[in-house]
Amino acid sequence: MTNQADIPYPTGMEVEFIPVEGELNVGPQHPGSGHMRIYVKLNGDIIVDADLDVGYVHRAVEKLSEVRNYMHLIPLVERPAILDSIHMNLGYIMAVEKILGVDVPERAQYLRTLAAEINRIASHLYGTGILAIFLGHSTGFMWGFGDREVWVEILQALTGARVTNSYIIPGGVRRDLTPAIKEMIEKAIAYQRKKVQDWYKIFVRNPNIRDRLENVGVMSRENAIKWGAVGPNLRASGVYYDVRKIEPYAAYDKVDFEIPVYKEGDAYARLLVRFEEIEQSMRILEQVIKNIPEGNILSDRFFKQIPPTRLKKWWEGQRRIVFPGYYASFRPPRGEAISRVEAARGELVYYLVSDGSPHPYRLRMITPSYRLIYVFKELVKGARYADLVAIYGSLDYFPPEADR
Repeated sequence: MTNQADIPYPTGMEVEFIPVEGELNVGPQHPGSGHMRIYVKLNGDIIVDADLDVGYVHRAVEKLSEVRNYMHLIPLVERPAILDSIHMNLGYIMAVEKILGVDVPERAQYLRTLAAEINRIASHLYGTGILAIFLGHSTGFMWGFGDREVWVEILQALTGARVTNSYIIPGGVRRDLTPAIKEMIEKAIAYQRKKVQDWYKIFVRNPNIRDRLENVGVMSRENAIKWGAVGPNLRASGVYYDVRKIEPYAAYDKVDFEIPVYKEGDAYARLLVRFEEIEQSMRILEQVIKNIPEGNILSDRFFKQIPPTRLKKWWEGQRRIVFPGYYASFRPPRGEAISRVEAARGELVYYLVSDGSPHPYRLRMITPSYRLIYVFKELVKGARYADLVAIYGSLDYFPPEADR
């Protein structure tokens, strides 16, 4: 039998390949697109347009806030981004404290910074692991989740919970830093610094990874601003913007760190920004554990309401805070507040309205991944279909965080 491939074309005949236009449904399978279904309109293998169905992973936090008191909302606001729960917790509590008019002790501010930066490192490692498996790099996937576990263990030791930590409360934090946790952090930093060099060798500088990411999903500085990009994605496009520097909160005005910025704006620059931020977060952690001041971890306004017997057992004995009765259903004065924090994926904004009742009149969350929906839709236009997962993974989009 003659193979069709062996039959030569007649002399002088030219073969013309005509691009086929059509639509393709991508997802919603977890390894490929999270909970997002992507309808891609193609011309050949070039993406002409993309219609995004973000799926239904709604946490209903904003609506639930209308029937939950302020303390009960703490674990709920963490749910949209359980991989970045400290920042979700911190932004909400900062808004509550503005309405209450509560001062936070300096030691508690340092501990908030400590927990936030540990969470940032864990989140970046998770995002890198997801990007790696999108690109077919299974070692990067396993390393990302394995290294993240080191930092999750520290958060568990500090907060008492593995993922949804509920560590930050009005006026302070729930638990103090112990010598054992300090030692864990120092060991984790030494380990991660060494491991990052291995990351660069096997993943970041891998020629195959660079070919998949360089000059792919390029977002210009102008488009990054126009489309509303935030966080590492914005800074990878040459925009120097970080809430920790622009509007310092917690103890960020007392530590020295740099903001990595790249001008290329491609998927590779977004990866580099996150890896450099891991190093900057470790710098912050070293300064915090070295310079953290002595003192209380809860505002005197609430600390004085704790019965002496409980103080002796829990605070003096275990360096933990027992909630005073005030927290059960306190009624903040009428007012409204806006808070902003630099979460792992970018600027996180809370808008909180109090009508004087035990639960908020209105809570609004504007999360980094919510902004990424439009960014991703615009960024894939004109890209090759094979680059879709590389662009998606480089943005570090987290579906529940978008669908609050």
